[in-house]
Amino acid sequence: MKYISINLYRKVINHAIAEGMTRNDFIKLPTPMSDIDNIQAVPADEFFKLHEMIDERLGPGFSVRVGQQMKIEDYGVLGLSWRTCSWAGEIFDRSERYFKLLSNTYVFKVDKKSNISTIYLLREPHRRGLELSNEATLSAAVVVLRDMTETNISPIEVSFKHNPPSDLSTYEEAFKCTILFNQQHYAITYKTSDLETRTAKADASINRFLVERVEEETNKLEVAGNKLVFDVEKLITDALPSGIPSIHHIAEHMGMSNRTLTRRLTEAGVSYRDLIKKIQESVATNLLKKSSRSIAEIAFETGFSEQSAFNRAFKRWKGLSPVEFRKN
Repeated sequence: MKYISINLYRKVINHAIAEGMTRNDFIKLPTPMSDIDNIQAVPADEFFKLHEMIDERLGPGFSVRVGQQMKIEDYGVLGLSWRTCSWAGEIFDRSERYFKLLSNTYVFKVDKKSNISTIYLLREPHRRGLELSNEATLSAAVVVLRDMTETNISPIEVSFKHNPPSDLSTYEEAFKCTILFNQQHYAITYKTSDLETRTAKADASINRFLVERVEEETNKLEVAGNKLVFDVEKLITDALPSGIPSIHHIAEHMGMSNRTLTRRLTEAGVSYRDLIKKIQESVATNLLKKSSRSIAEIAFETGFSEQSAFNRAFKRWKGLSPVEFRKN
């Protein structure tokens, strides 16, 4: 499952309140404000829905404005490591390995040429909230690069895949460059010399220390997530012969609430439904390959009450019926 750091979720809500919304406007959020201080991430679709709700209330430009309010400290230890990079554009070089501390929905690709460099944000806008989040991301990149260099460097062009808003004033003020809509990519372009600007607080030793902390945090996220997923998978596997276990059943065995387990799986990048499907497919495939059990018995072992339902599910997974798969 895709997720977004709680720091970004919190920032969006706080800025919406600063622009006139109230805490009561956010009471019905799937992840309530009362939980914010106790979690690390929210499902990405909740974050995108939040953007959509605020856009309806506050109108065009909010996403760009909240991007302009981002501070390096809002990105935690990852942001602190950016501040001590040697040059401005180095933050994008680190995105592939470490951006999972913020989200597993971001991918940056840098096309560097002698005069200009374009940073592509590879995140397809399958819903309006994602378009808005992409606006916020590119807007935030502008202020972060300025903060790192303590200069007023600006992009020379910014591109969006979606339609333009009715009012461009917020965009013009934030980017101070050519702004294009209905383009092939989300991208922001700088002079290469600007991206090679020495950062104001460049310090090799401190940066090395902070990168080690970022590495530790990333590893903790991966290890904790993998351990949790492994435990849940084992419980699901053991329970399948009695039918597909509910998330309540698994959470109870792990001493958690449904909400906590859902949240921690989200932080690990998976959903409970995805795990059920994965385990059912794995168990069924293994039994068809390595056992002589009947199709009906295998259907039972994988949590299906009817063989016909198992046959349909297996055909979706593998493109073959269980009988065809076993023969092959």
